[in-house]
Amino acid sequence: MNSNIKGISLFSSAGIGELYLDKLGVGIILANEIIKKRADCYRYLHPQSEVLHGDIREKKVKDEIKSKINDDVNLLIATPPCQGLSTLGKNKSQEHFELDPRNYLIFDTLDIIDFGDFDYILIENVPRFLKMFFPFEGSLFTLSEILDKKYSKKYNIDIGVYNAKDYGVPQTRPRAIIKMFKKGKVWKDPVIEQEILLKDSIGHLPSLDPGESSNIKYHYSRPINDRIKLALSHTKEGCSALKNPVHYPKKSCGNRIKGFHNTYKRMDWNQPSHARTTYSGSVSSHNNVHPGRPKKDGTYSDPRVLTLLETLIVSSIPEDIDFPDWSTDTFIREIIGESIPPLMMMKFVKQISNS
Repeated sequence: MNSNIKGISLFSSAGIGELYLDKLGVGIILANEIIKKRADCYRYLHPQSEVLHGDIREKKVKDEIKSKINDDVNLLIATPPCQGLSTLGKNKSQEHFELDPRNYLIFDTLDIIDFGDFDYILIENVPRFLKMFFPFEGSLFTLSEILDKKYSKKYNIDIGVYNAKDYGVPQTRPRAIIKMFKKGKVWKDPVIEQEILLKDSIGHLPSLDPGESSNIKYHYSRPINDRIKLALSHTKEGCSALKNPVHYPKKSCGNRIKGFHNTYKRMDWNQPSHARTTYSGSVSSHNNVHPGRPKKDGTYSDPRVLTLLETLIVSSIPEDIDFPDWSTDTFIREIIGESIPPLMMMKFVKQISNS
């Protein structure tokens, strides 16, 4: 691919998704993020990039972004927040979508597209993003329809839902990806690869009980209460502790905890990891518990969530990565859960070439 790509990144969070772009010769000259801690982390992880902390909806912030766009900037990456759209969030209907201001940040992206003259544009979000209807020109349209109306004469527009597990990431994580590229340019999809199973990605790491640490960087387990630990110790691979006939999760009063079928649930060694969300540190959230291994006493090892190291591995993040000293386990998990896996991003951007 062209090794002289310069880009602008919008809604950049902490820059997790862009960790490998420098390996392609892609330079992000400006990243914009509204939350200060995430902007600070982006600066730490990407010291070569300028980071603009601020709300893109404010004129002075948008003007600053526009001031950095020139003829040398040929790539735009935009990953607008998806909290208002995620199937794990509160918003379940079109009416709810319309009331959530986060779902309209895509129009700020379109403002930047209108101002610039980018060769390549990548917009990424949750799959549901493609099903939402936005108000445009006095009616409601999907984003696909809006992009077609505004840009189809200038750009080729490819829209699809892709899964990270098909691109070298040992994690099932569907993402909506919109590729826009100027007529006469070429931007193919990356080749689909064989899935990487959990046993092949993290199976080599030593077992840990909750509260235990190893001598391996990031491979430690935070404590959980004894009632939940007991229940998970009696839960086999691929099953939820909620279905245990005796050792099920209990409240402090002894009452049975109720929940969805995929909470307090162990993963499967013979599958990729389930999607790592911002709640990956909670055993009570969706599909977060380590697969475990049978023990001689009839119980199962590792009654815990994936460690931070295991989370890095299944998210295709370098195992030796350093985060700012002030970063907490919770913060790191949140920024990973917000991001497209960086290897997936790299493989899509790598396909950029001139015709």
